[in-house]
Amino acid sequence: MEKLFHLKEHGTNVKTEILAGITTFLAMAYILAVNPAILGQAHMSHQGVFLATAISAGAASIFMGLMANYPVSLAPGMGVNALFTYTIVGQMGLSPEGALACVFVSGIIFVIITVTNIRRMIINAIPAQLKLAIGAGIGFFVAFVGLKNAGIVVASESTFVALGNFKNPTVLLAIFGIIITLVLLVKNKPAAVFYGLIITAVVGVVFGSFFGLKGMPQLPTKLVSVNFDFSLVGAFARGFNEMFTHPQCIVAIFSLLFVDFFDTAGTLVAVASKADLIDENGELVNVERALLADAVGTVFGSMIGTSTVTSFVESTSGVGVGGRTGLTACTTGICFLLTVFFYPVLSMITDAVTAPALVIVGILMASQLKDIKWDNLIFAASGFVTIIFMILGYSISNGIALGFIVYVISMIATGQAKDINKMVWVLFLLFIAYFAFLI
Repeated sequence: MEKLFHLKEHGTNVKTEILAGITTFLAMAYILAVNPAILGQAHMSHQGVFLATAISAGAASIFMGLMANYPVSLAPGMGVNALFTYTIVGQMGLSPEGALACVFVSGIIFVIITVTNIRRMIINAIPAQLKLAIGAGIGFFVAFVGLKNAGIVVASESTFVALGNFKNPTVLLAIFGIIITLVLLVKNKPAAVFYGLIITAVVGVVFGSFFGLKGMPQLPTKLVSVNFDFSLVGAFARGFNEMFTHPQCIVAIFSLLFVDFFDTAGTLVAVASKADLIDENGELVNVERALLADAVGTVFGSMIGTSTVTSFVESTSGVGVGGRTGLTACTTGICFLLTVFFYPVLSMITDAVTAPALVIVGILMASQLKDIKWDNLIFAASGFVTIIFMILGYSISNGIALGFIVYVISMIATGQAKDINKMVWVLFLLFIAYFAFLI
C-alpha cells in the first residue's frame, strides 16, 4: 500500500483511506438508481444501464486511484447523462447506439488531447465566468428534469408549465423526498443525497405494500441476482454508421466534449484543493494523469453501455473524512463493483424516488451562481442566456451555444474583441454555423 499510494507522504493511513472511500461511495451511490432512470428514457435497457454504471464507475475509480493517486472517484456524470438522453437522443434524433458511439469518439478525442496537452490549453482558454454559468445551468436543467419526471411540474396549454396534482400519492412522495433530503443536507449529514433516496424509497414501499397506494415503489422479490444484462456491451459499435449519415453527430460529440471538459476541470480543482494536491505554483499535481484517467473512463463506459464517465464532486465527502490518496478512489471502485449483484433492489427506485436526488444535485450545482460577476453585463448577459435557454429550450448544448454567442457579441460591442481568446473565436464560429445550418 505504501509503495502504491505513498500514504505516509500524504499524512494518512490504510484505515482512514478505506473509510474515506466508503464515504465517497455512499455519497455517489444514488447514481446507480438515477442513471438507469435517465438513460432508460432513451429506450435503453434499465438493467443493462445499471450494470454499465456500476462496472464503469468501479473500473474508472480504480484506474484513477492507481494511475493518478487522486482521491477522486468517477461514474457516469449527472448533467451529461441528461444531455445524452434529452438532447442527443431526444432532440437530435440519434439512436441510443449512435449516441454511445458519439460518447466513444468523444472519449478517444479526450485521450488524444490529454496526452498532447491540448485539453489543458482549451480549458484555460474558456472564460471562467462562462464555466460557472454552464455548471449552474446544468444544475437547473437536471432539477427541472427531476420535477417533471415526478409530476411536480407538468405541461400546460395556457402557461406551458404548471404545478402538478399535489393530491397524487407519487407527487407527495417526491415532495417528501425533497424535504427529507434537504434537511439531511443542511444538517451536513454525509451522503445526504443517498440516504434521502433510501428513506424515500422505504416510505414509498411501506405506503404501497401496506396501504395499497398506486404508483408506489415495490418491495423486491429478492436482494441478489446473478442474471446480468450484457445487451449494451459493445452496442456503441452498431451506432458508428450514424457518424457518417446523421447531420448532428459532430454537434453531439462537441457537446459531450464541452460539458465534460468543465465538469471534470471544476471537480479536480475542488477535490485537489481540499486534499492538498496543489503545488507552490497553484497547479494541480499529476493533473495530466488525472485527466487521462477521466478520459479512459469515458471510453470504457461507452463500450459497455453508458453515457460519459466523469470525476464526481461528491469525492470531496471522502476527502472531508481524511482521504488523501488513490486508495480512497480504489476503495470506492471496489464498492461499486460489488453492487452489480444487487440489481433487484432497484425495483424500489421510481421517478418519485429519484426526483429528490436530481433536485438536490441541481441545487448543489446551481451554487456556482454566487461566483458569477453579475455587475459585469457581459458576464451577466452571457451567463443568463446560457442558463435560461438550457431550461426553457430543454437543451444543454443550445444553452451553451447561445451563451457563447452572446459573450462574443458583447465583447465586440464593448470594444474588447482583441481580448477574446482565439479558441473562443473558433467556438463562436462553430456555434453560428450550428444554428445556421443544422437546426
